Amino acid sequence: MFSATSLLAFIAIALDVAANPVVIDRSPVLSIPLTKIHNITSGHNLVASGLARAQSFKDRAKAHDLAEIRKRQSVPVINEVVSYIASVGVGASDTQYQLIVDTGSSNTWVGATTKYVPSSTSTDTGDRVSVNYGSGKFSGTEYSDEVTLSSSLVINSQSIGVASSSEGFEGTDGIIGIGPDDLTEDTVSGVSTVPTVTDNLFSQGTIAEKVVAISFEPTTTDEVTNGELFFGGTDSSKFTGDITYTKRTGFYWGITQTVTYGSTTIMSSSAGIVDTGTTLLYLEETGFNTYIKATGGVLDNETGLYKITTAQYNALENLVFTIGGTEFSLTPNAQIWPRSLNTAIGGSASSAEEDGFNFINGYVFLERFYSVYDTTNNRVGFATTPFTTANTN
Repeated sequence: MFSATSLLAFIAIALDVAANPVVIDRSPVLSIPLTKIHNITSGHNLVASGLARAQSFKDRAKAHDLAEIRKRQSVPVINEVVSYIASVGVGASDTQYQLIVDTGSSNTWVGATTKYVPSSTSTDTGDRVSVNYGSGKFSGTEYSDEVTLSSSLVINSQSIGVASSSEGFEGTDGIIGIGPDDLTEDTVSGVSTVPTVTDNLFSQGTIAEKVVAISFEPTTTDEVTNGELFFGGTDSSKFTGDITYTKRTGFYWGITQTVTYGSTTIMSSSAGIVDTGTTLLYLEETGFNTYIKATGGVLDNETGLYKITTAQYNALENLVFTIGGTEFSLTPNAQIWPRSLNTAIGGSASSAEEDGFNFINGYVFLERFYSVYDTTNNRVGFATTPFTTANTN
């Protein structure tokens, strides 16, 4: 229970992009731990970051040619506000970099905070690299170097970007990109695409399939290690029941889903994406407005999010996502911003939030469900977890 008001975790946008692996019981260990961090200065910053990222997705999906994409290189960027971080070693000295795990991009790069120092395993390709994420950007030089994800996950020659300049990544060192490799198109001069870490783990025989699975958990603290990035298959200890797979659509890790609130359909079968780099849940404007009307949410000017009263929270119904014929339900508790973190975004300690898109399923969704990104079979999978209906918030 909480008093006064709660903040919903949704925002309205428009998106014109759309979108079975082996189960491995951790032998050998092909996973790395993930730490959730918050870098929030306000709720408005939280919302703006997601919207800027959504706009970047739309631009890249509509225009694959580099000239069109570069038209947005000069737009302001907003700090990443909530991120899952993997500690990744680079070079002969295994220097550790704190990298954002991002399914919405595919380049891996370092140097935003901790500077890159070449070692005996480093090769300067001389190629320029530049990527704009909407919520941040970087540019620099492409290197080839040894990358250590864990003792069992060592890539001998991984193409990485070394930032000479970056914006929007304060408190982190860069990104480990696990999106489809075509997202690297035209990001590095002199090459058409860049092999991702998943591509290279597969090509050198470390993993049997180009599959990445991600486990997150809801949390109420600013920083906690409670996630897992698993390569080559799925970790059966992290999910319950069966994994539902659906064909990947579009330019990103895209899927098709229907969304209902209670008995009301707020979004018919629509295309969108799954993105670990987005904090909130974004719905297209019509569906978002239907949801807000049904819940009674009112815009909170202090945070830029929507708030509901205690009575309205008690009346909340499940928000159901039908993907691949299976229903995945966000309980009322899963639909609100963590109460203990309200003050971090400028809200009161008794408030909760909401956010909408055609859609992006961000952390709000992914912290409640296990997700699988299967390049080998061109599909995306989801399963329930022990935290799907947890009251953690």
